[in-house]
Amino acid sequence: MSHKKENTDVLLQLCLQGKPSAQLEIYNRYYKAMYNTSVRIVKDSAEAEDVMQESFLNAFTKLHTFKAEVTFGAWLKRIVINNSIHHYRKQQKKKEVGLNDVLFKVEDNNVVVSNHDHALTELKAQKVMDGMKLLKDNYRVSLTLHLIEGYDYEEISEIMNISNANCRTTISRAKQSLRNKLTMTE
Repeated sequence: MSHKKENTDVLLQLCLQGKPSAQLEIYNRYYKAMYNTSVRIVKDSAEAEDVMQESFLNAFTKLHTFKAEVTFGAWLKRIVINNSIHHYRKQQKKKEVGLNDVLFKVEDNNVVVSNHDHALTELKAQKVMDGMKLLKDNYRVSLTLHLIEGYDYEEISEIMNISNANCRTTISRAKQSLRNKLTMTE
């Protein structure tokens, strides 16, 4: 067992005993990754921060159910993803987006380009991320989970509550839709 793993295990035991300093240390170790996971799903930094905070609270109150079958980080990430998807779906039911709002977001895309290969790579990555924002919700979420978060089809089908075959089809169609959107903007 690595030293970092042992240290995390010790911190988790202290968290179970209700030690705020241990909870703060766990939070400091994981908050950036969990925030990044959430913001890719909910698409709003303030809402992602709220979801992340709520997820940490859920994790600390349900820590006694953590069985260490996976790493704590993976367990926490699953909580963040589930909370993010739930929050996003709830927000989508509440708000209606007008056509002008969508066009404004697309037209208001400012990309700074320098003269290096690095800038070209950043520009391509930015185009892909912008293209993903234009995908249907289930396409965007499934691609984010698969390509960015690294989940396999089985895990994604479980998270999204769809069949494995439906998951594969959704991801395939999402990739094709993203290709189409990217070729339209070139």
